[in-house]
Amino acid sequence: MKDLLPELCDQFESLVHVVEPMFMNVGGKERFGGQIVTLKCHEDNSKVRELAGQDGTGKVLVVDGGGSLRRALLGDLLAAKAAANGWEGMIIYGCIRDVNAIGEIELGVQALATHPMKTEKRGLGDVNQTVTFGGVNFVPGHYVYADNNGVLVAPHELLVSEV
Repeated sequence: MKDLLPELCDQFESLVHVVEPMFMNVGGKERFGGQIVTLKCHEDNSKVRELAGQDGTGKVLVVDGGGSLRRALLGDLLAAKAAANGWEGMIIYGCIRDVNAIGEIELGVQALATHPMKTEKRGLGDVNQTVTFGGVNFVPGHYVYADNNGVLVAPHELLVSEV
């Protein structure tokens, strides 16, 4: 199987935006992609829990945690919930925990780092607004693709079946 992102970059160079290298690929799915759903939150994963409980078929949750390295925005229970609800993956601009268990769940997960501390639950977070990190805008409804080579964003679905 060919690596997804290099092929997409070769085929669609003028269309894709590559996120600066900063993420580690830790989920049970090494390569994933789908329509972007965004969440902006800071050290509070209440909305991650809420969204993980919704139908995520064909979607990737992009969580802008402000790059915080002080709390984990995703753990194994929420990852399992998201997988059960059809989410393709999550990109966390922040930390996760339960990394070994998440590696066994059929969900793509990329994050900055791991941290064992859970978040506070204050019910805060903004859903489906454009978020920016790694030099790229993540626009709700656009598409994101990820594998061991990194993360890229495109304004529409790319024909990955040809890759």
